[in-house]
Amino acid sequence: MWSTSQLADLAGTTLRTIRHYHEVGLLAEPERKPNGYKSYGVPHLVRVLRIRRLTDLGLSLTQIADLGDGDEHPREALRELDAELAAQIDRLQRVRAELALVLSQETPTDLPLGIGAMIADADLSPQDRSFTVVLAQLLSPEALVRYAETLKGYSKDPAIVEFDSLPEDADEQTRQNLAERMRAMPYVQEVRDAFPDPAGLYGDAPRGEEHARRTVGKVVVELYNRAQIDVLVRMSS
Repeated sequence: MWSTSQLADLAGTTLRTIRHYHEVGLLAEPERKPNGYKSYGVPHLVRVLRIRRLTDLGLSLTQIADLGDGDEHPREALRELDAELAAQIDRLQRVRAELALVLSQETPTDLPLGIGAMIADADLSPQDRSFTVVLAQLLSPEALVRYAETLKGYSKDPAIVEFDSLPEDADEQTRQNLAERMRAMPYVQEVRDAFPDPAGLYGDAPRGEEHARRTVGKVVVELYNRAQIDVLVRMSS
């Protein structure tokens, strides 16, 4: 009745698509005319139109194949699809709301919404900022907010400036003096006041205190040189 190209034209699709439907088993092969050309009938056209309609609705070819030929109204599959779409719409709406805030507040995108705004004025070094970004993935939301609060008024104390530029071969006395000066900084006391529990920042970490400490240890080793790490250790002792 119709050739492959005529079927594709009637269904509003392409020859390649019709052939693909054959290849994946979605469309039965038609009988051939004496001259060897395929001859498609109404059932083929209806099948192709149904496949196109279901794919337009969002079903995959695999899902359509699972339905078989007889289910003209795949209620359950459509309900599952509707639930998936509802979840996607909800996620996209949340993303759009967050984007609106990021755009209006010009907050950084590497930190959770709200946290970036809280520390926007903190004069962090690139290393300290990277450390904070990783920390945001390890702490509980409550702990992260408390930590961000301590950074709100963070400014470069002379000891911090010296720490940021401390060479790896700094001598022992320089390291010790710097550690003592940093230990006395108001910021350090603010952190201690915010986290009085012995577990400190990591007490309620979602993946556990040990995991948080191990990860922070690896981050510190990569971000800071040996002299700086030694100063941090001396500070906490």
